[in-house]
Amino acid sequence: MPWFLIAQRLGIALLTLIVVSFAVFFATELLPGDVAEILLGQAATPEAVAGLRDAMGLDQPALSRFIGWLIGLLGGDFGTSYVNNMPVAELIGGRLVNSLKLAGLTTLLAVPVALTLGISAAMWRNSIFDRIISMLTISVISVPEFMVATLSVLIFAVWLDWLPALSFGVNVDSWSAILRAYAMPVITLGFVVSAQMIRMTRAAVIETINTPYVEMALLKGASRSRMVLRHALPNALGPIANAVALSLSYLVGGVIIVETIFNYPGVAKLMLDAVSTRDLPLIQSCAMIFCVSYLLLITLADLVAILSNPRLR
Repeated sequence: MPWFLIAQRLGIALLTLIVVSFAVFFATELLPGDVAEILLGQAATPEAVAGLRDAMGLDQPALSRFIGWLIGLLGGDFGTSYVNNMPVAELIGGRLVNSLKLAGLTTLLAVPVALTLGISAAMWRNSIFDRIISMLTISVISVPEFMVATLSVLIFAVWLDWLPALSFGVNVDSWSAILRAYAMPVITLGFVVSAQMIRMTRAAVIETINTPYVEMALLKGASRSRMVLRHALPNALGPIANAVALSLSYLVGGVIIVETIFNYPGVAKLMLDAVSTRDLPLIQSCAMIFCVSYLLLITLADLVAILSNPRLR
């Protein structure tokens, strides 16, 4: 029954989230340096450090602090920043909007391009077009995100002087300025996400083309485009949706690198700044946002695969 499988997958996702929260909390606890000493400076006395640790609750056992932190997360309380003495939710709020804008623009650019190229490559399999697309996608996948971002800065900002090297280091009071500000990070993320999506879409369509009922349509005189668009593509929508969700999950890791290189004011940049000051509540909350985003995309891919399977329906 599909509903049993869906409930089972959601239960696994919830259990995974609990395990991830445990890993995030205790991984941040292993960061070198004492938060109280960093905040007070090297000239702080041991009594002052001990008093601050007591006021911040750092003298409590790690397990009890983890349980309190987890209960707060479930209630929507992300805690208070050690450095800014502000609610973490307020610090993340504006940055999260910026990261969602970047991810949304990348999705709007990458998904249509990737699906078009992936389906076209499958339609004309083993042609020159298919070989060029396959070669380009393998090349992009083989290059890490930071290298793509660095090359983009070198070519478009340094050599050609078309785009600014920093995303928000320019005046954004017009639509053209906004496009210039977002162009570099969106193009960098779009390259990486599209390459994965093209390969997975091509593989899903080719697998459907090789089924007997699609081959029978070709034997009955259907054109190649009709065979793919009318017979193969509707039955490949499930795997394609799964490929889109899995490919978009790469945004989670890519955003961290891209925001850092282009100085984009998003959640990833905020988390990296918090690491340098050992602001544990801020680090933990930002890390959980990325983990939850990745888990949601993976779970969505699994649910689409379940619902799109006619045998399960």
